[in-house]
Amino acid sequence: MLIGVLPLLALQIQAVADSIGILTHEPVQHRVALSFCALITLFTIFFGSRHIATREKHEGLVFAIAFESVIKLIAIGGVGLYALYGVFDGPQQLELWLLQNQTALAALHTPLQEGPWRTLLLVFFASAIVMPHMYHMTFTENLNPRALVSASWGLPLFLLLMSLAVPLILWAGLKLGATTNPEYFTLGIGIAANSPALALLAYVGGLSAASGLIIVTTLALSGMALNHLVLPLYQPPAEGNIYRWLKWTRRALIVAIIMAGYAFYLLLGAEQDLANLGIVAFVATLQFLPGVLSVLYWPTANRRGFIAGLLAGILVWLVTMLLPLIGNLQGFYIPLLNMIYVLDDTSWHMAAIASLAANVLMFTLISLFTNASTEEASAAEACAVDNVRRPQRRELHAASPQEFATQLAKPLGAKAAQKEVEQALRDLYLPFDERRPYALRRLRDRIEANLSGLMGPSVAQDMVETFLPYKAGGENYVTEDIHFIESRLEDYHSRLTGLAAELDALRRYHRQTLQELPMGVCSLAKDQEILMWNKAMEELTGIPAQHVVGSRLSTITNPWKDLLQGFINLPDEHLHKQHLALDGQTRWLNLHKAAIDEPLAPGNSGLVLLVEDLTETQTLEDKLVHSERLASIGRLAAGVAHEIGNPITGIACLAQNLREEREEDGELTEISEQILEQTKRISRIVQSLMSFAHAGSHQHNDEAVCLAEVAQDAIGLLALNRRNFEVQFFNLCDPDHWVDGDPQRLAQVLINLLSNARDASPPGCAVRVKSEAFEHTVDLIVEDEGSGIPKNIMDRLFEPFFTTKDPGEGTGLGLALVYSIVEEHYGQITIDSPADPQSQRGTRIRVTLPRHVEATSAVN
Repeated sequence: MLIGVLPLLALQIQAVADSIGILTHEPVQHRVALSFCALITLFTIFFGSRHIATREKHEGLVFAIAFESVIKLIAIGGVGLYALYGVFDGPQQLELWLLQNQTALAALHTPLQEGPWRTLLLVFFASAIVMPHMYHMTFTENLNPRALVSASWGLPLFLLLMSLAVPLILWAGLKLGATTNPEYFTLGIGIAANSPALALLAYVGGLSAASGLIIVTTLALSGMALNHLVLPLYQPPAEGNIYRWLKWTRRALIVAIIMAGYAFYLLLGAEQDLANLGIVAFVATLQFLPGVLSVLYWPTANRRGFIAGLLAGILVWLVTMLLPLIGNLQGFYIPLLNMIYVLDDTSWHMAAIASLAANVLMFTLISLFTNASTEEASAAEACAVDNVRRPQRRELHAASPQEFATQLAKPLGAKAAQKEVEQALRDLYLPFDERRPYALRRLRDRIEANLSGLMGPSVAQDMVETFLPYKAGGENYVTEDIHFIESRLEDYHSRLTGLAAELDALRRYHRQTLQELPMGVCSLAKDQEILMWNKAMEELTGIPAQHVVGSRLSTITNPWKDLLQGFINLPDEHLHKQHLALDGQTRWLNLHKAAIDEPLAPGNSGLVLLVEDLTETQTLEDKLVHSERLASIGRLAAGVAHEIGNPITGIACLAQNLREEREEDGELTEISEQILEQTKRISRIVQSLMSFAHAGSHQHNDEAVCLAEVAQDAIGLLALNRRNFEVQFFNLCDPDHWVDGDPQRLAQVLINLLSNARDASPPGCAVRVKSEAFEHTVDLIVEDEGSGIPKNIMDRLFEPFFTTKDPGEGTGLGLALVYSIVEEHYGQITIDSPADPQSQRGTRIRVTLPRHVEATSAVN
């Protein structure tokens, strides 16, 4: 590549020197050429070698090249417009001149009637990917891959606009009788027309074209020489600053390459035709076309075949094109073809086709009869268009990014190694404390890619394999990195077509099925690396998939780690109703597992774990059992209450008779009063048991009930007790708020709620009853100013026999009875505590009941 591009560099230097000679009328301009090379060298070093790694783009250089392209277009367009309107006085005069000078028009059709034009098209089309300056600007300095879409139409349009002026300049030079060679007609027109400004514009355009090509070509070649010639032979010591060494080495290569181009210019003697120089350079780079295409479309190709083909093609090019150019040979005899070959405008294509044919022939034969190495096969799969590369899931010796930096410090130095590791982590958006095996494998690949841009792929690969190796396992079979393959397929699924697209759609469907399963799914490799963690597993464990996929099962948090690892170690394939304490609650789980063997290695089996959450089912079962138990207690309570009721009535009657018969005996009277008080208390307890036992089976006829009246009756009944004078009851219910229900049962609800509110309120506080009406319901609200209800007992308030009062103060059946009566009326009951968020005091109980609708309103 270096030798092949030297004629192209010499062409640019000669074009600038000759342009100065034409403008100054001095034939030889070696000093000007040397000065031009020195300035271009400084510019290239200043703008192009400030960054070493390919990931760091030279935005200033890209802007400069774009600017000089605009200058070229303006220059050649300006000269073309002058030729059209200044020389020919418009299109009509141009057409008239062409009719009078048919030879000038026929010259344009001559290349289409002869052989070289087809080869010329091949050479120029291939140059887009094999010429170093084109490749460098297209790929290396590309800030955004989508820019290639714009370039696909922008570059042809740019070339079309430039080419429109070429025939105009040619015809104008012929008409004016320009004394310069046709390559310099842009200058000759300005000189023949006595227009220094036009000549200066043409010179600036040519100077910008030559400088831009030299700069970009030199940058591309310096990077290639550094990565593929210098670093494989010598690597800088780790103790020094590797970045500084690379930067100055590349600058030295830039100077050497430009000076080599200048030396080649001097060797040719500044007497060569510019077209021949360009053709020789383009044909030399054409020898890389078979290798480039084979990398993309022919995985069978190997390194030996490529090198053999390249040597064969370069040898033919050297003999048929470069040596005649350097030696200025008039021609030489070819015995095989029995002809004399002369390098000129009509025969160069024969040498180009011969060199390319020798290249392809040797490349094909050697590749077919030799085998590629493992590294070559892997690289071929990675670069092929129909990539079937399957990355392997292997374990690294280094277990953290810090260990990566420690290992890389041996060849790179501590600072450079730390910088490269941190850069790779930023590229992958990974934290520095990352320890997942999958993420570490991606980190290793990213570091190798970054080092490839810094030091070349061969050096980077050797460095990474030496200092960041995989563990050498005893197994011959290594499983595929399924997670990485699927992530790549997700990125490229929109580009798949045909059968590949259908298979990918099927894969996505099955994976989505697993992701959306209502049962937790966890897929494990043989080394317990987590390959899948579906949405149900995320919700159940509270651990996002992105935090665990690619990590070991042993790295997840407890209690899940102990549960899953313990289940894996058990011989059982199913475990039922395993309880797990999580966030103060008990969850019930069913666990299942199944082994999945690798198709090519039955012993390398992974596991699929299924975790089924039975907590809701278990809770419902517990509630059902509890309900049955309560029903049994209710039936028992009814029987006990009935049996207790009769003797209690007898005891009350005897005590009452005793009090009436012995009124004069004060002590017996007091005892009788105590007996009566205790029998009343027993009667109230028995009545509560009876009411609870018959809850839900009470038959009642719904009627219109005014909540204000029911509330007032309940307050009136409670006022009969002396204890109720310690708090104040306020009936704030709207008299227009009516509900459908049983007034006696609703009064019982209010009595229980108001009694609880009274007991919870400090002396002197108020208890308020109010109502709120909606379209179909009415809310009955009871508010107190007590200390509120603790959060830990809120869920148990409506359980039968649950009470916070002291023994003997309550049965725990009041709120349970309230709940039953409200359900009988198709209502709902909710509790807000604390009622006042600021003071954190008070309780608000809201009972929602169906609103009474009059018949006339209902009909309307």
